[in-house]
Amino acid sequence: MRVAVDAMGGDFAPREIVAGAVEAARRLPHLDKLILVGDADAINAELAKHGPRPGNIEICHASEVIGMEEKPAESVRRKKDSSVSRAVDLVKRGQAEAMMSAGNTGAVVVASTLKLRKLEGVDRPAIAAILPSPHKPFILIDAGANSECTPLNLAQFAAMGEVYAREILHRERPVVGLMSIGTEETKGNETTRETFRVLSKSGLNFKGNIEGHDLFEGGIDVAVCDGFVGNVILKTSESVGHAVGAWIKSEFTAGPLRMLGALLLRGAIRHMRELMNPAVYGGAPLLGVKGVCIISHGSSNALAAYNAIRVAAESLDQKLTERLAAGVKIMNGAF
Repeated sequence: MRVAVDAMGGDFAPREIVAGAVEAARRLPHLDKLILVGDADAINAELAKHGPRPGNIEICHASEVIGMEEKPAESVRRKKDSSVSRAVDLVKRGQAEAMMSAGNTGAVVVASTLKLRKLEGVDRPAIAAILPSPHKPFILIDAGANSECTPLNLAQFAAMGEVYAREILHRERPVVGLMSIGTEETKGNETTRETFRVLSKSGLNFKGNIEGHDLFEGGIDVAVCDGFVGNVILKTSESVGHAVGAWIKSEFTAGPLRMLGALLLRGAIRHMRELMNPAVYGGAPLLGVKGVCIISHGSSNALAAYNAIRVAAESLDQKLTERLAAGVKIMNGAF
């Protein structure tokens, strides 16, 4: 397995990305080659902090970086030697089979879609974000790649999300739900109502329409929506998680008795933090392109980078792209 890593993408790159890559190179036995893409001097300086370099790590120099605030399409066209573009190029040329980046999400989507092209039968690739819940993590698709969608797009997102939940999250028969404004079949707009009709006869384990409260109650494995709705859900969930953490800290430090209570609940609080930590879920795959592409959070630390590389390797091991194409082909037959 050969994985290209955008070493310059993210708020804490290259330090945290390189640290996670070194850990992956040492711990993942089937990782034949890990290619760190970016400024060679900066990468070498970080590698030197981790002792002897693993033999499966290589460096591919890239002289440019696409910033988080830059316009994706324009930046990909203008900065041809960016670390994101070069990582995707390695997959395109067959020198790598997968890539991961914690950089500009839009740039990763644009570069991957333009350079790798779409899988046969896929109308639009989609981002599948993994969100934690008290019961089990679930997939939110699309989490931001497509703001306007057709019923065909949503149905294909459902098919790809179902495959990912089955092959990577190891759900035996993933439950799929369609985000809407009510659970009744007649609720929603024309797009969701037509999507409901198609998913009902698709052969997927389709629960029907779901609402916001269904997301974290453990009854679904895949939540389907357009990228506008998905990104709002994703950002809102993140902000609520941070707010709850801040509230808990404030309440538990408000006085001696509450501090004692916090001490007694220390194990439970630690476990809750672990469940809510996005770093353990390995980033969000861009499903529907010819190659494995993992988009990690912009604030990724070494643990997040390691897990993103781990998920990329697992996706290759499970032949994810072939299974996605097969799932979409079956879904297209429902139209």
